[in-house]
Amino acid sequence: MLGGISREMKMLRLVWALALGAAFAGLLEGQPEPAHAAGRQPSGAESTLLRVARNGGANELSSQAGPEAGTSARARETWSRDVAPLLYDNCATCHHPGGAAPFSLLTYADARRWAPQILDVTQSRFMPPWLPEPGFGDFADVRRLSDSDVALLKRWIQGGMATGELSSAPPAPRYDSAWQTGTPDLVLKVARPFMLAAGGSDVFLNLILPYTLDKTHYIRAMEIRPGAPQVVHHANVVVDRGASLRRAHLKDWQAGIAGMELLVDAGNKFEPEGHFLFWKPDTPVLIEPQGMSWRLDPGNDLILNLHLKPSGKAEKLDAEVGLYFTSDPPTKQPMLLSLERDDKLDIPPGDPAFVVEDSLTLPVDVDVLGCYPHAHYLGHDMQGWATLPDGEQKWLVRIPSWDIDRQSVYRYKEPLLLPKGTVLHMKYTYDNSAANPHNPHNPPVRVRAGNRSEDEMAQLWLQVLPVNTPGDASDPRLAIEEAWMRRRLAKTPSDQLDLYNLAGALAGQGKYADAADLYEREMRLGRPQVRTLTALGAALEGAGQLDQAEQRYRSAIALATSAESSSADSPSCDARFDLARLEVRQSEYREAEKEFRRLLSTCAEDAEARSGLGAALLGAGGTDAAVQEFRRALELDAADFTALYNLGAIALDSGEPEQAAKMLESALYSRPESPEAHEKLAVAYAQQGRLGDALAQLRGAARLRPNDAKIHASLSQVLDAEGQSEEAFAEQKRALALDPQDADGWNNLGALLARGGQTAAARSAFEHALRIEPNHAQAKANLARLSGSN
Repeated sequence: MLGGISREMKMLRLVWALALGAAFAGLLEGQPEPAHAAGRQPSGAESTLLRVARNGGANELSSQAGPEAGTSARARETWSRDVAPLLYDNCATCHHPGGAAPFSLLTYADARRWAPQILDVTQSRFMPPWLPEPGFGDFADVRRLSDSDVALLKRWIQGGMATGELSSAPPAPRYDSAWQTGTPDLVLKVARPFMLAAGGSDVFLNLILPYTLDKTHYIRAMEIRPGAPQVVHHANVVVDRGASLRRAHLKDWQAGIAGMELLVDAGNKFEPEGHFLFWKPDTPVLIEPQGMSWRLDPGNDLILNLHLKPSGKAEKLDAEVGLYFTSDPPTKQPMLLSLERDDKLDIPPGDPAFVVEDSLTLPVDVDVLGCYPHAHYLGHDMQGWATLPDGEQKWLVRIPSWDIDRQSVYRYKEPLLLPKGTVLHMKYTYDNSAANPHNPHNPPVRVRAGNRSEDEMAQLWLQVLPVNTPGDASDPRLAIEEAWMRRRLAKTPSDQLDLYNLAGALAGQGKYADAADLYEREMRLGRPQVRTLTALGAALEGAGQLDQAEQRYRSAIALATSAESSSADSPSCDARFDLARLEVRQSEYREAEKEFRRLLSTCAEDAEARSGLGAALLGAGGTDAAVQEFRRALELDAADFTALYNLGAIALDSGEPEQAAKMLESALYSRPESPEAHEKLAVAYAQQGRLGDALAQLRGAARLRPNDAKIHASLSQVLDAEGQSEEAFAEQKRALALDPQDADGWNNLGALLARGGQTAAARSAFEHALRIEPNHAQAKANLARLSGSN
């Protein structure tokens, strides 16, 4: 039997350039002031920095400078003992030479020079940048200073700024050109630097970094160096599984592609769409929790999605990303979902309290790991909470005074468990009045949803991890995706992207006919797309309509190669793969081999295509050639299920049960929900005399496929060998109830009955086997033996 060659239904994602968490406007001491929009008041960060620059920084201290360290008994707080540890822990990640902040705070001289600003921004709680209100979500890495820390800084500054014993001060943290987590396993760099002009409006830019290796790797950590951090408001990393953005800009992608909103192929799995992959000044290194690595395959691209703010002088961005590998595939599968009401954003000028709300009911239990609230300049009061099935309310986040320049991703100190049936809520209030200091328009104007910073958004993103999932259930993230897309379509029924993704979620759960209907509906809303034709073919195949599926695959291939096909559309690679896989399924091995070879000659080499070719060759009898392809697939991806399964099956057929068991164990690690792999591994264990292990595997297979007669028949044989006659008899009866025309099964039942002394019932079973298959040799022999014993 050939191992399953399958790909999950593809999803598409609109990816926005999310404004993640830069705290400073990017002004450096001594640089010219940037021009502000007419009538716009600078934000708090901008106005503070402008004032310091005009006042000359240290000159403002001269009237307050107190006695030197050790000359005043009144100076209770000192730099060495009290202030240095506080600034190093809370400020230095941005405030160091070359950091995102406009000045350093690593030395006593630095702190003394900027003391008036430190006093101003800490007393007003503008700094450190932390927007969530205390008590409305228990977050990790809180950057909000305690009341006692704020009071300490005030006493130290107003009390003369004593140094204390400098030798007793903690060493300043080091920030140099070295990678902060050691040398990366792989560094990806932009093809050419991007030059940001000195002035002008914000720039939204996408830099593409192709993944350069020829095998799959799992990523445990990533360090992002966007280049010129003082002008980078945020950097958001997007994984483009099909290199779709690069293919759409073949001639100019190396120069960078403008735009905030991207449409990319999210690939066959929910990773790393389940991760907040972003850069902000105080978190340059992204370390994933244990068991939550993400995957990069040959042919993937990383897109560095940048929001840049001109600083007053031209800057060169020579971005690079350091990747740190792990050999362990992810064992936990988070996903991102959002509440949003962009469709309701139509804010009248002068309205100080415009409200939008959204909700979503969770279809499964989840742990909420983090959240990211998002709005633009008019956002004011932003609330997110959950109402549990018993009526209890749990806060997700509340930000009573929103500031786009200080937003961030907020991770919870401990996962927040929300049971199935919990309703997620979002309520955002916008201030479009002249009294809003962040309003980019004076006088205020009508504002709608959009991707420009002067437009608005209303989104609350959550990272959730499904928990308490039964072992035989489909991927619970698909149920979440279904609920999420149905909620979105309830608001905007003709959204083609949401229809496509809902269809993919349904197909992933085995609801193929419903998925096919949705793909058809999506195509009626616009011209046919290669990706939708391919997905429709897969849904029809899943529903058993193989001829129609083949037609859709061939239509997708023809469309992809026609002059009418958009260059931004999906290529024929997926359609060719699915057509070849269907041909294997229909035992058309030579045709499948040709299609896989066409695929490998025109598309990026990947493990699935190589193992698919191996399956076609194996089906045609070319075992040696198939083994070569399976081994090449494992060089590309050591966890490729099809290669592992089939190599295990080949080893089993060759009388090598130990080698077979190793391969099949790895296959099950890659795809634990495969009943075929459980069943095949049981055979390998049984051939080694490991009947207890074989029994465990067959029980696992039966849980995954309870209506499979062959699995229950195999269970019966192993139970009988283990001396568990009653259970063996029950399993054989269950197998025959599922497949009453199985002559072997009736013969085996007769043997069990005969050994149990039930001669008449055994004779009846052997005769039943012979009525189904008159020439069944074993049934004839057993019946003769039974008659002779009488």
